[in-house]
This record gives sequence, structure tokens and C-alpha cells, in this order.
Amino acid sequence: MTYLSFPRQHARTQRFTLGAPRAFAVAPGGDRVAFVRSRSGTEREQLLWVLDLAEGGADTAAVERLVADPAAVLGGADEELPAAERARRERSREGSAGVVAFAVDQAVELAAFALSGRLFVADLTAVETPAEGTAEKAAAGTGGGAPAVRELPVPGPVVDPRPSPDGRWVAYAAGGALRVVGADGAGADDRALAEPDGASVTWGLAEFVAAEEMDRTRGFWWAPDSSALLVARVDEAPVQRWWISQPAYPDRPPVEVAYPQAGTPNAEVTLALFTLDGSRTDVEWDRDRYPYLASVHWSAAGPALLLVQTRDQRAQAYLTVDRKTGATETVAVEEDPTWLDLFPGVPVRTPAGELVTITDTSGARALKVGERTLTGPELHLRAVLDTGAEDILVTASSGETAAEPEIGEVHVYRVDHRGTDAAPVRVSTEPGVHTAVRGGGLTVLTTSTLDRPGAVTRVLRDGAEVARIASHAETPSLTARPRLLEAGPLRIPTAVLLPTGWSEDDGPLPVLLDPYGGPHGQRVYAAHNPHLVSQWFADQGFAVIVADGRGTPGRSPRWEKSIAGDFAGISLPDQVAALHAVAERYPLDLGRVAIRGWSYGGYLAGLAALRRPDVFHAAVVGAPVTDLRLYDTHYMERYLGDPREQPEVYEANSLVGDGGLVRAAEPARPMMVIHGLADDNVLVAHSLRLSTALLAAGRPHEVLPLSGVTHMTAPQEQVAENLLLLQVDFLKRALSGRPHG
Repeated sequence: MTYLSFPRQHARTQRFTLGAPRAFAVAPGGDRVAFVRSRSGTEREQLLWVLDLAEGGADTAAVERLVADPAAVLGGADEELPAAERARRERSREGSAGVVAFAVDQAVELAAFALSGRLFVADLTAVETPAEGTAEKAAAGTGGGAPAVRELPVPGPVVDPRPSPDGRWVAYAAGGALRVVGADGAGADDRALAEPDGASVTWGLAEFVAAEEMDRTRGFWWAPDSSALLVARVDEAPVQRWWISQPAYPDRPPVEVAYPQAGTPNAEVTLALFTLDGSRTDVEWDRDRYPYLASVHWSAAGPALLLVQTRDQRAQAYLTVDRKTGATETVAVEEDPTWLDLFPGVPVRTPAGELVTITDTSGARALKVGERTLTGPELHLRAVLDTGAEDILVTASSGETAAEPEIGEVHVYRVDHRGTDAAPVRVSTEPGVHTAVRGGGLTVLTTSTLDRPGAVTRVLRDGAEVARIASHAETPSLTARPRLLEAGPLRIPTAVLLPTGWSEDDGPLPVLLDPYGGPHGQRVYAAHNPHLVSQWFADQGFAVIVADGRGTPGRSPRWEKSIAGDFAGISLPDQVAALHAVAERYPLDLGRVAIRGWSYGGYLAGLAALRRPDVFHAAVVGAPVTDLRLYDTHYMERYLGDPREQPEVYEANSLVGDGGLVRAAEPARPMMVIHGLADDNVLVAHSLRLSTALLAAGRPHEVLPLSGVTHMTAPQEQVAENLLLLQVDFLKRALSGRPHG
């Protein structure tokens, strides 16, 4: 076996995610689980699989079978991604290939997916092997017997195909239109329900800020009786245009992107209801007050449910839709003087039709059903996973009044919603990070722990394990050994990683802070794999500190919202506080302290080098937001307000302003600035403005422009490997000769 360095292995395995099962769909009968997984820990192509389970069976009754292999389905041709699909994958940070996503009907008997912009459906119940040909031929729809997969001949390129709940139809977006076709494969009944009425209009796709910031990746929703669809119309005409060039290929024209910069117009988003016979009813709500369409839920438990937000995100309304008129009725309104967060899995309804939400109340993030608050400050709710007749399945961290802090842990709980006042019941047992999918009496529980790499996926029936879904993910070539603690008076969740084999007799260590440190970016998890890169840096001779200061998720609403209006004044002091607290426990060389980060972490690293050179002596600044006015509306206005109304807030929190560096202190510290030239989320303009300002101020820095690389960092193995090696080389050079503190 050829030896791979850890950086090369980390890149080749896409952070050890390849080969791991994911995207589970559980049949309501509890006899089938569909999922995707690549064949090995180094193959990018995701395949569609089914785990068959006998009713009430034991481990031996569980059988995995391959349903769709992209290589066979495409006849060996390479996958070609249409622009809309590339954008969708970038927004979801999807770096693999093949069947990366699929949608199913209500019975989980039919799956739909797109490959190379073509539409395919798969029969998830087809357990018979064809009389002739291999399983691969079956997956391709060839060989004897009934094919498991067939292509539907439709206009493309196809994006986000979704079967109707009854499995008779498949709706999909293509060419700006929302189309529907019969799932039987005839193709003659394919038709457009909604077609664009302008060059800037699309139907059935999520706009940039919805996909990037709201976690709404969809743009259409089936009626539970399969007779109609709610479809989002997006008009990007008001949105300013920016251009992303490819300097390494001067013969190629720049790419135009519609980017809603903070303080500028967003896309206009509306909804319409289309029946399968083509009739259209526009959905009406107060879009002047609530311009953001954050979420849509439509189930048999009640009329369609919308979650809409004000632009400042301090108020949001839950609306029901009248199918006949398109009128909406407000069922609940929430307000918060700081901002309102959006949470996975809500809003949703119980089978009895009650509204289920996650809300910040009395200092806690709690589960609410109707007017009843079901959890208290002992739990910090993270997501709703499933709603049943008796209970709701959720994920939660320990809250402020929990008996134990359980640093970095996320658990799965069942919360009774029948009014019994029963305490939440923990489903997951091991200390670690857990999530689940439930249906048909089955719970698919995925568990990651500190003491083993990767994740284990168990299938539970009535709480008892009946099967496991195998993972083919590679085992990392190093072992992460994070020490989790709460640092300083603020009890900042922190991970400390020391070189393998190091002892105190070896003397004080130079320090590398390795944070994200901002909203939506928890880094301190009670799981092994999230700490691998930090451990690798530690093994290069550093004491590595990962601190989730105020503003990061997983602690309490007050913890997260304390950064309102003040990124710089909260995030950076918390990193300094964590450093000094760790130095009281471990022998650290405070005369040699560096920091590295990506995205918000890159911003934080740049902030540290510029404003606290008394503490930090070097910084690796990856894909940083440097001029906060250049980032998008939904994110930046939530935290800092409207730049047209509060320009001084944006200036104070930026690294670079109109006059150059903002509040930069002496002495100048060396910085390595890294940015992908194809990044359409944090554009390279941020790093170029920083470099220009650093040069004008005579400050030493290095710039690594990554050609063809987006915000997901380098996909090429060699580039990803050398990127880590070059950071280590820079840090050692920058810290050399510093006096020991």
C-alpha cells in the first residue's frame, strides 16, 4: 500500500467523508432505508443504496443492495454539471460526485435524482436481480428483468427532481421553468407548469441568500395529495451584478453573478400554487414587511405553512395558505430585539396539525408545540428531526442549567408532546455527537465520538439495534487527542491539542490558535474527526487551541447574540481569554503565538494580527471577509444592521475601510493571505483589498491566490496538501527568533 501523508489523505478522502453513508430516507413501513454512499473512502462518486429489513428482524435479516451506480447509469461517461447544479452544490458545500442527493415519494418506493443534468428515477423496491447481466447493468437499466433505474426523457438540464407523494409524477427545475413529468417513463406528458417571464426570472430554485444563509435549498413543494405544487418565483433583476474572472485563463470571459451585497436590493421572491392541470393561484402576504421566504412546510396535517421574515430579522410570521384563493393567515408572530435565528426542521406540524417551532424564551432555546413550551434551560435545542403522534425527535446540547456541561456533545432526544409533562428522553447514549432520521418505527442513529474515528450508523427498532449501515470511510493516518475544557471566567468551550508524544519536560510550546469563532461555526465537538487537522498542526510542534467564543452556536441564545453589532469587540477578546486560560494549565510560549482560520476564522485571524500584535505574532488568513460591506444582506444585516444606516459599525468591525487598514496597531505582524479566485461567496476582492492596504502601510504579508478554487477550499490533492505544508512553513518562519515569554 502506498503511504500517503496526512494532508494528502485528508484531501483525497474529502476530510474522511467519502465512503460514509448519509442522506437516509426511511420507509413508513419500517422495512427499507435508502441512502447514498461511495464505494470506498477515496472514491468521489456517491451511489444509491437500500438496506432491506425484515419486519421485526435481527441483524441477519438486514441486506444491503445497490440501486444506482452513476458510472453504469451514464454508461461510463464523466459527469457534467450544469451551472445551476454547480451553484446548488457550492451553496451546500457538496464536493463529491454522482448521486449526491435524491428525493423520494411518501412510501419511499420511488427515488428521483439528476446526473449530468438528466433525470432518473429508481424503483427502491426492486429486489430481484435481472435474469441476465450484472447488478451494475441493473442499475443502468440494462440486462434482463425489470430495470431498477430508468431515465425520463425530458428537457434539461435538470435540477432538484422530486417525486410527488403518491409516486405518480416527478417535478423538476430546468431552464428557469418548473416542469412535471409522469414517473412511468413515457415522457409524453412532460410539461411546464411555470415558465420564466423574463431573463432574470427562475421558477423552482432557491435564491442565493436562501441557499447560502437560510438553509433553504428548495424552490418548490408538493401538495400532500399530489394534486398541486407551491413554487417559488425568483426575480434577480433588482440584484446588483458582480463579475468573477479567471486570471489564469485570460481567454475566458468573467462570470456574471447576482450578489446581494449588504445594504443593496435582494431578489424578489414570490410564491404561486399550480395545479397539475396548469391553473395558477398567486400566494399573497405582506412582502413589504416580510420580504424573506425562509421556509415552507406542507403536509397532510394541515394547510401549507410559510415562515417569512422582516429584512432586519427581528420579526417573523408563520402563515397558512388558502389553496383556493392564495390568501394567507397569520397563526403566530415572533419578535426579538436582537435577531431571530432559523433552525433545521422547523416550522413543522404534528400529525394532529399543531405548529412545532424552536424559540428563544426565558434565556433558553426551547421546543414549542402550539402555545406549550416543552423544554427548559437544561437543554439547548438544535434541530427538529421528526414529529410523531406521541413525541418529537430533536437534537440538543446541554443548556445553561444542565447538571454537566457536556462540552461539544450533541444528543438525540424524544420529547413527549401529549401534555404529560414527561421529561425528554435521551435516545443516544455514548458521549459524542449524534443525529438521526426516523420513520416507520425505525430510527437511523449516527454517532461520532472522541475515542474513535469516523461515525457509526445504527438502525434501531423500538430502541433496540437491529442493523448497522456499513461505512467505507478511511481510517485517518493520525489520531486526534483533543482535551476539552471550559476556559476562563466565561467558560469558553475549548479544545487543546498537543504534539503526539510531547511531555512537559520538552519545554514550552509555540501556540497556534485554530478557530472559526463566529456564527454558525461550532468547532469544539466531542468527536474525533473534526480535530484531525488541528492535531496535524500540533504534531508539527505547536500547542493548538480551538476556542468557540461568544457568537458560536451550541451554548445559549445570549451567548450567540452577544456579538450583535460588535464582531471585533467580542470574538477577538474571547480568543485572547481562551489563550491565557489555557496557558494557566499548560506550558505555552506566549512569545510565539500564531492564529489561522478560514472564512470567519480568516477574518478573525486578520483581526488578531492587526489589532492585538501584543498577543499574536503571525496569522494565516484564509478567505477572509475584510470589508464587511461586501458580504451578503441576510448574514451581515442580521448581525450589524443596515450599512446605509450604521456605516460606522461596519467600518469599526472591518479589517479594511475606505481609508485603508482599520485600527491597525503596531508592530506589524506577518500575514499569509489565502483565497480562491473562483469564490462566489467571499469574493477574492476581500483579500485583494487587504493586500493593497497592507502594502500601502508597509506591512509584510504573503498572498496565495488559488486558481479555480471556491469557498470550499482546494479540491486538488496536491494543492490541498501543499497548502497545509506552506502554512506550517510560514508559521515556523514567522515565529522564529521570537523571545520566549
